[in-house]
Amino acid sequence: MSARIHNISVDCSDTYALASFWSQVFDCPMQPDDFPGDPEAMLLPPGGPEVLFIAVPEGKAVKNRLHLDLEPADRTRAEEVERLLGIGAVHVADQIRPDGSGWVVLADPEGNEFCVLRSAAERAATPMEPAGE
Repeated sequence: MSARIHNISVDCSDTYALASFWSQVFDCPMQPDDFPGDPEAMLLPPGGPEVLFIAVPEGKAVKNRLHLDLEPADRTRAEEVERLLGIGAVHVADQIRPDGSGWVVLADPEGNEFCVLRSAAERAATPMEPAGE
């Protein structure tokens, strides 16, 4: 027997705003009955676990213990980073190596860090891929 992920929960202060941001990141719908001010908001990605945003009274104080690594599906890493910055992400750090491998660290509007890796096409164009990406 094994378990599967039912949903991924994210503590936040503004459930609707943060769910709206991630809805644009993943290009997936929010639960239709979610509205500003709700204590919970849900993303409904097709084929993936639901992402549940839960209002909590305390703010984020330290680095995430869990974060997402995103791989662009139909654009380069640089194009995806530019898109995400345009919808409200904040640049945190570049971890790009001279050979182009590595990642870019961004944060969502509430400061939760996530990474953007190279696309599969970009990785395929590199003859030898180092471990870790």
